[in-house]
Amino acid sequence: MKIALIQQHATRDKADNIARGVTALEEAAAAGAQLVAFAELAFEFFWPQYPATGDAGTMAERVPGPTTEVFAEKAQELSVVVVLNLFERDGTRTYDCSPVIDADGRFLGKTRMVHVIEAPCFHESGYYTPGDLGAGVFDTAAGRIGVAICYDRHFPEYMRALALKGAELVVVPQAGAVDEWPPGIFEAELQIASFHNGYFSALVNRIGEEETLTFAGESFVAGPDGRVLARAPKGSDHILICDVDLASCAASHARRHFIPDRRPEIYGSL
Repeated sequence: MKIALIQQHATRDKADNIARGVTALEEAAAAGAQLVAFAELAFEFFWPQYPATGDAGTMAERVPGPTTEVFAEKAQELSVVVVLNLFERDGTRTYDCSPVIDADGRFLGKTRMVHVIEAPCFHESGYYTPGDLGAGVFDTAAGRIGVAICYDRHFPEYMRALALKGAELVVVPQAGAVDEWPPGIFEAELQIASFHNGYFSALVNRIGEEETLTFAGESFVAGPDGRVLARAPKGSDHILICDVDLASCAASHARRHFIPDRRPEIYGSL
């Protein structure tokens, strides 16, 4: 199966960001992709680079809502599974949210980022309520797909929870900046998560120079054996296409040994 990661820049013009995303989706489908994923806040200026002021929720939208409707129509037309990431408003609360749309255009559900960070240029606590929907795993036409939104990938408990729910591919929408951490550490982190849990990881990052941050790109896919299978370039819009064999998850060390040999009665409450 081919998957596609849409690595693209965003501006304050949301309509243009969405239009470019739709074009990229069409190009990915034409290249044979059966699942297409987008980066964190792919169609928005990265609002959390500044502390929230006033009602930040006015910039958020319903999920499902107008943007999911656009991509649901295209998903059905192109017969592809689509994983988005949006700034969601639900009543008085707002979330970092990833909707999952099946290849027939059905809205399957959504994941909300569970862990919210407050750090320089990542002032997320003023924008996002910690997610309340758990570790999202969805049965799709492309396989059993889990989602770990950006900061969630740093928590081994969350990444293991996706495996215990049967995820075969974990999509990681990210907003990762240039030189944010030592080179290669984020990549190594997901290589280990894939190896420990017996699934494919697909991290899809933003790119582009914004007002206080420059996003790196370098989206990549890691296999259940821990190897990096494909990597996008740094700093440029790109559609990364990668072949993945989800059936190989069953033969991984994690599925044959690590997960069956767990002893949660010893450390389950830690």
